[in-house]
Amino acid sequence: MPKAIKKKSVLKKEVDTEIQVRDSFEGIKNVFEQKQKLLVSYGLIALSAAVVIGGIAVYRFNANDKAQQLEYEAYKTYYSLYQKTPLAGQEKAQKALELFQQAYEKKKSPRVLLFIADTYAEMAKYDEALKALDEFTQRFVREEALIPLAYQKMVALQLKKGSKEEALKTLDRISAAAGDMLKDFALIQKARMLEQDGKKDEAMAKYKELAEKYPQSPYAEEAKTKSGEKKAG
Repeated sequence: MPKAIKKKSVLKKEVDTEIQVRDSFEGIKNVFEQKQKLLVSYGLIALSAAVVIGGIAVYRFNANDKAQQLEYEAYKTYYSLYQKTPLAGQEKAQKALELFQQAYEKKKSPRVLLFIADTYAEMAKYDEALKALDEFTQRFVREEALIPLAYQKMVALQLKKGSKEEALKTLDRISAAAGDMLKDFALIQKARMLEQDGKKDEAMAKYKELAEKYPQSPYAEEAKTKSGEKKAG
């Protein structure tokens, strides 16, 4: 009889833990959606949403799975960065990074490696972030839906470092990849860079190509305006 009570108690604890995890992930999802708006305002397509929310949708908490425990704690810490004071932010980022790294050691997850790169970027450690993204493109070459996202992150970091030539090479890798994922981003970024360099004709050609090939792109209006295809009034 006592054994049965103990079993019931353990089962209840596991159910309560799973409910708590799911509730916490919902909070993380809400915070991410707020961050997504900020990323879009900077001209970035926040495809990280698909990575995180996709992971949440299939997540199965297992109290005995150390990698999942570490990943869960890392997510909680990472997203608490957006409710921070400047001083505490670096401490939280470092903690999140350590947890993500520990989770990655336990299980080589592409999602976790992307967050390692993001956390390095939050800490302004751009070289380390680029190194993590380079590892991603080498190790997870079959992740066709995520590889362009890794390249996009690389472009943003390379531009922050002032490495225009490297950024252009990475944009070329996006353009050469299979499918249409982020091809519009590559075109708009190249057009903007050409325009900044005073290469107006080349920039106009890129804007026009974007407007014609990707009329549903979030960059289409800008491309039409810049290329002169959008009618006044």
